[in-house]
Amino acid sequence: MSNTYEMMYILRPDLSEDQVGEAVSKYQTFLNENGAENLEVQIKGKRRLAYAVGKYLDGIYVQMNYQADGSQIAPLERMMRLSEDTIRYLTLKPKKRAIIAAQNALAEPVSEAPQS
Repeated sequence: MSNTYEMMYILRPDLSEDQVGEAVSKYQTFLNENGAENLEVQIKGKRRLAYAVGKYLDGIYVQMNYQADGSQIAPLERMMRLSEDTIRYLTLKPKKRAIIAAQNALAEPVSEAPQS
């Protein structure tokens, strides 16, 4: 049985674009090799953290959405915990109603305001 997961992680702000790409592709490759499907990666960019994490006030946010059976989560989070490049991570399993609502919102055409 395949479930939908959403993972957000924060990379160190002092990483170059190449290093960010390497970190993202490392996690993406791990998921692909371990049976994840429909993998979508969005690099949100550098943003201010709500509070200082260690010595960092900023971080590079990355979001991954994928479908998997759940056995990939613990090893992936362990990789992130041991990595010096990742400063925070969080994996969520959205409820089915939220997933359906998001898909419907994307499918609906944008209506234009009536002209007078």
